[in-house]
Amino acid sequence: MLAIEADALRRTYTSRTGWPRSRRTETEAVRGVTFEVAPGELFGLLGPNGAGKTTTIKMLNTLLLPTSGTARVFGHDVARDPVAVRRRIGYVFGGDRGLYDRLSALDNLRYFAELYGVPARDQKRRIAELLDLVGLTGRERERVEGYSRGMRQRLHIARGLLHRPDVLFLDEPSIGVDPVAARDLRRTVADLAAAGTTVLLTTHYMAEADELCDRIAVIAGGRIRALGTPESLKSRVGDRDVLDIEAYGAGEEALDRVRRVPGVRGVSTEDRGAVQTVSVQTDRGAELHAPVLAALDGVRIGRVVSREPSLEDAYIAIVEEATASTEAPAPTEPPSSTEPPSSTEPSSSTEPDGVPA
Repeated sequence: MLAIEADALRRTYTSRTGWPRSRRTETEAVRGVTFEVAPGELFGLLGPNGAGKTTTIKMLNTLLLPTSGTARVFGHDVARDPVAVRRRIGYVFGGDRGLYDRLSALDNLRYFAELYGVPARDQKRRIAELLDLVGLTGRERERVEGYSRGMRQRLHIARGLLHRPDVLFLDEPSIGVDPVAARDLRRTVADLAAAGTTVLLTTHYMAEADELCDRIAVIAGGRIRALGTPESLKSRVGDRDVLDIEAYGAGEEALDRVRRVPGVRGVSTEDRGAVQTVSVQTDRGAELHAPVLAALDGVRIGRVVSREPSLEDAYIAIVEEATASTEAPAPTEPPSSTEPPSSTEPSSSTEPDGVPA
């Protein structure tokens, strides 16, 4: 039996805008998502902001009803049998919500153990096991308000595991966590998967996904654009080389000039304070150092490094291809002599915040 089955999942949000004549608008956040997760698998769901990741997870863990399509967790339908699904899942989300700051970690876990229906005779042993698993033994009597971000995230994971779920949803658990704490979190997540817990992970950190995930699905615009192992996704850009250029003040005009260089397949930037890292994907063996640097004429350049493509490069290529495929020019019609031309607003795939379950 599969741990998770998503079949043609769709979710449409409806809202009304305007006054006094309100207009009904629909936003399709998830558009026919299909994938399967095997028991014990560590499955990654990657995508840009507004791609539909969190909406998909909320449908799988019964917080949102699908507009259409079906989803099952160990054979239980999320819409028809939500109670059975909730007994078998845990949900850990990034951020500071979900814990009581003025209580100790121990009191938080005791409280949530009662909510999860953990038998009283098992609570002491189970809490001790989890504190040891997440590395908080010895700090459990301290108030959570004094915890670091990384310690809070580890306590979130302990809370989500109290009732021994078969499936654990981790929604960006390492967001805002320092590198040392993030390393500890990755070790904890890897240990969970090794012990047989099925984990569905969303993250914006490609190195984290590459290190942890057995398989990865990339979602963009509400659709799955690629699915496979990290190595198979990286093979999609195996015919490319990457130039990492340290630049100071490379504007859009300069980046557009780079994009127009023959043989350049993609350009992305990452800001690190006053320094930018401009990553240029080129055809394998094209040797485009000189024309790319010439296109950046007028921009102060630091180090230039050539390297093999990474999972991040593959992810960027997949998302850019998805964006290009959805960008089509709007049809134009000659204006009528009696009626002004109507205007249409493009629909957005951004997920609204605070949608009630």
